[in-house]
Amino acid sequence: MEDRSALVTFLLRLADDHLILGHRLSEWCGHAPMLEEDLAMPNIALDLIGQARALYQYAGGVEGKGRSEDDLAYLRRERDYLNCLMVERPNGDFAHTMLRQFYFAAFMHPFWEKAMESQDAMLAGIAGKAVKEVAYHIRHCGEWVIRLGDGTEESTARMQAALTALAPYVDELFESDAVTAAMAEAGIAPSPASLRAPFEATVQSVFAEAFLDAPAAPWAKTGGRQGLHSEAMGFLLAELQYMQRSYPGANW
Repeated sequence: MEDRSALVTFLLRLADDHLILGHRLSEWCGHAPMLEEDLAMPNIALDLIGQARALYQYAGGVEGKGRSEDDLAYLRRERDYLNCLMVERPNGDFAHTMLRQFYFAAFMHPFWEKAMESQDAMLAGIAGKAVKEVAYHIRHCGEWVIRLGDGTEESTARMQAALTALAPYVDELFESDAVTAAMAEAGIAPSPASLRAPFEATVQSVFAEAFLDAPAAPWAKTGGRQGLHSEAMGFLLAELQYMQRSYPGANW
């Protein structure tokens, strides 16, 4: 039972990361700075939400309490969401959004690569599809980080501001606890610490082309994995959950 509980918690953390970030990206639909991005960003959002859906379906089945993917996505309270704090941050400007997505993709790509060898066949199957999608996310967002970082005086200043703003949120991606330890010991998922080197290699490669230096964070923001969120999360959920709470049980 303890192993099942740890697996459910792990899957919810992963699913919540993808759902919340997917929702944030969807907020750009119709507001992107150019037509190509008005297509690309919602498509990335759909990738993330599709991954979240698969993870919620699996989590609901493992949990065995009859909760569907919709129940887990839309009908939980704020403190029940276990996403990292980075993904719930307001979009800010385009530089902030691109850097946030780049950081997340740089973390998730080596995760999915290793998860393809998971002892959990369901997670390995999800990883096989997700790793291809995230490879595109790295390429797309990385190109924008380079373009803005090595661009005009204005674009460089905005990317530097994004670096400063996001620096305190990076370390939370690599936090370890009893849940992550149980998943690594069972061969279900890689330990977060093992993802640091490939993450840094991807980030440093792009930053070198963009002539950017990541500032050291004076402190690390934490709490998301325990359901402790920023003020922004409540406003995000008010929008995300509106339809389900206004029209309970509605379906397409």
